[in-house]
Formats: sequence, C-alpha cells, structure tokens
Amino acid sequence: MAHRTPASRGSDVTATELIGGIEKRDLALADYDDAWPVRFAEHELCIRRALGPSVQVEHIGSTAVPGLAAKPIIDVLVVVDDITAEEHYLGQLIAAGYELRVREPGHRLVRTPARDVHVHILQAGDQAVGDYLLLRDRLRSDAADRELYERTKRRLLTQDWPDMNAYAEAKTDVIAAIKDRARLER
Repeated sequence: MAHRTPASRGSDVTATELIGGIEKRDLALADYDDAWPVRFAEHELCIRRALGPSVQVEHIGSTAVPGLAAKPIIDVLVVVDDITAEEHYLGQLIAAGYELRVREPGHRLVRTPARDVHVHILQAGDQAVGDYLLLRDRLRSDAADRELYERTKRRLLTQDWPDMNAYAEAKTDVIAAIKDRARLER
C-alpha cells in the first residue's frame, strides 16, 4: 500500500516529496517479537501526548500480527481530521522526536531518527485507513493468508531492491488478494 488516493477537503500536495531522496536499506525479516506491541504502545503514548488523547492511533503492518515475521520496523497509523492542516499535527510530531520522510497526496510519513518506527498519517475517511486495518485484522485471524504473506515477503527479500518502496510495491498483488478475501468473508 505505497500510494493512496487523497480524500482531502482542501488542497493537498500534488506530488510525492521524499525527504532525503531514495534510500537503499538492507531488508531482512525477523521472527515475531513480543516486544513489538510494547514498542508500539510507547509510541502510541508519545503520539497521544503530542496530538491529544482522542486521536486515532493504530498498530498496523506485520509487527502488529502475532506470529508473523516482519522487518523490525513498527508501523503506526495516525488518523487526522484534515491532512492538509499540517499545523495541527506535523510540528507536534516533529517536536516529539519524529522526522518528516514523505509528503504525498493524502499521506504523510514521519519516522524515528533510528528509522525503526514509521508513522503513517492519513485523513479520516480515506479508504487507506480501512484497508490498513482490514489487512492487519485478516492476517491476525487467518493462518493461511498469514503464511502466504510471510512466504511472499521471504521470496521477495531474496531480490535486490533499490529502496523499501519498491519492495512494498512488489507485494501489492498479494495484499490485494488477501484484502479481497477478507471483504468477501465480512
């Protein structure tokens, strides 16, 4: 789920801004770690302190799925009322220690300086919010799809990727199929 369709009420950025440019990183999977939900909870608290207790904060991605191997990067979803109103969230997250990495239509990404936590900021009503939660919940509840997803990630990690975005894009078809099955079984 690399690119999102904006659901903004105002004007938004029109192109993707990748702060710092493309980064080649070593990508490897780690076995599930019980510390991942604990680390998420620490960042959830930090984000709520910065943005207020009522903000929606969710643990997403593979580290949110018990038993699933993952890149040891905690993915966090934060839902804001208006993605274009950066003055209501971006400065506060930067002051809390996160760095802006991506600014694209309908989506912002901040991360820790250690690059081990990625905070995806989306607007309420954006279909991607539901998609992230649908995928997470499906992988938590369906062993066959969880195994398929892990097998796919392991296969893809045998290849050389110019950056994490290319690797993420290569998983798109499998993710779409998993979400389609989840929608059918609702």
